[in-house]
Amino acid sequence: MKYEVAIHPDDDGFAVSVPGLPGCWSQGDSEQEALANIEKAIREYLEVVKELLEGSTVREIEIAV
Repeated sequence: MKYEVAIHPDDDGFAVSVPGLPGCWSQGDSEQEALANIEKAIREYLEVVKELLEGSTVREIEIAV
């Protein structure tokens, strides 16, 4: 899977967010560290979503862009 991430340089290094996953943020001292950390945050985010959907009927839809 690929996700677009937004990198935000700040006084403490780099913050990074995933616009497609509301509330999914991480940070790092370097851009490389921030990107490695957001990868872990995305995996954890998706695991929580999976748990929340357990027992639900889930469908996929396609949206033309």
